[in-house]
Amino acid sequence: MSNAPSAVAFVGLGKMGEPMAARLVNAGWSVVGYDVADAVREHAASVGIRSAGSLVEAVNGADVVVLMLPDSNAVEHVLSDELLDQVAAGSLLIDMSSSEPLRTQAIAHRASARQLRMLDAPVSGGVKGAVHGTLTIMVGGPEGDLSDARPLLEVLGRVVHAGPVGAGHAVKALNNLMSATHLLVTSEAMLAGERFGLQPETLLAIFNTSSGRSGSTENKWPNFILPGTFDSGFGLRLMLKDMRIGVELAEKSGVPCSLGREAVDLWSDAAAELPADADHTEIARWLGSRLGERAG
Repeated sequence: MSNAPSAVAFVGLGKMGEPMAARLVNAGWSVVGYDVADAVREHAASVGIRSAGSLVEAVNGADVVVLMLPDSNAVEHVLSDELLDQVAAGSLLIDMSSSEPLRTQAIAHRASARQLRMLDAPVSGGVKGAVHGTLTIMVGGPEGDLSDARPLLEVLGRVVHAGPVGAGHAVKALNNLMSATHLLVTSEAMLAGERFGLQPETLLAIFNTSSGRSGSTENKWPNFILPGTFDSGFGLRLMLKDMRIGVELAEKSGVPCSLGREAVDLWSDAAAELPADADHTEIARWLGSRLGERAG
C-alpha cells in the first residue's frame, strides 16, 4: 500500500494487546504503546515495545491509533474530545476492543467531525491467536478505510469485513453469546456423562467427530478445563459483558432471545460466586462445584 501508515499508537497492552503490539513491532511497524498500568508498560518494554508515559505522548505523530481495551466505557474514556483533538486529521482509529455497537457508532460520528476515520475490529482467537497472528478480525467500517488498515490487520490475523461501522462489534457480541452458551451446555453434558460413568476423554473424542462438536469440545475442554489450568486468557466477566451486549442487540432488533437470556443469568450467578479474575473456562468448575464435583 503506497500510503502505508508509518507510526502506530497501540493503547491497551494487556494479555491480548501486548502480543498483538509485539507482532506489529516484529513486522517492522513503528509502534508506541500505552497502558494505564505502570507494570504493564514496563513488561511491554521488556519485550521490545516502546512505551509512552501518557496517552497524548502515545498518539502524538501517529497515523493509526489502535485500541485494545475491556469495554466501551474504557474506549470512551480514552477517546475523549480532548484526546481526539490531539490526533492528526486523516488518521485512522481502530477499536479492537469488545465494545457496544451503538456506542461505537457514536464515537465514530465524533471522530468524523474532527476529520478522523474509524473502524471497529474486534477479534476472536484468544491469547494463542494474538501470539501467533491467527486471530479472526471482524471489521466494521468503509471499504476504503479497511483497505488502508488491511496491511496492519493482516499481521494480526484473518480479516473479515462485517459491514459498516459497528458491525464488527455486533458480530463479536453475537459470537461470544454463542460461544458462552455452548460452553455452558457442553459443560453440563460433560458432567452428566461423567456422572453416568463415562470418561471425559471418551466423551470428547466422540463429540468431536459428531454433530455436538464446537470450539468448547475441540479447544476449551481439552486444553483448559480437563488439565485444570483454566487459563485461556479471557476473563469470565468479559465474556458475560459480551453476552449481555449480544442479548440486548437481539432484543432491540425484535428477536426473542430466551436461551441467551437464560445463559446470561447463569453466567451472572457464576460471576457473583467466582473470583474477580476468574477465566471464562471456570464456568465448568463452577457447574461442577454446584454438584459437589470438580470439573477438570
